[in-house]
Amino acid sequence: MNGPAAGSSIAQMYEAAAAHHRAALGRPAWVLLPFAPDWRWLLGRSDSPWYPTLRLFRQPRPGDWQTPIAAVCEELNKLVVARKLT
Repeated sequence: MNGPAAGSSIAQMYEAAAAHHRAALGRPAWVLLPFAPDWRWLLGRSDSPWYPTLRLFRQPRPGDWQTPIAAVCEELNKLVVARKLT
């Protein structure tokens, strides 16, 4: 993969072809999903059976983007702290 995302550890995105592309290459990707996502994301899980490097952050109810975005922020903070300790 070339471009700005090539060297990054994780790419965050809204459900899109870019998520499939990145995950198919084995690169970590975090995807924000709406309450009723496309069928391929399945329901009730934060991972993908097709892409082991993919993590899903879902809306718990329609219109609530605050919850999944807060979860992404929390996970990013954990990564930053972990990298500062190493």
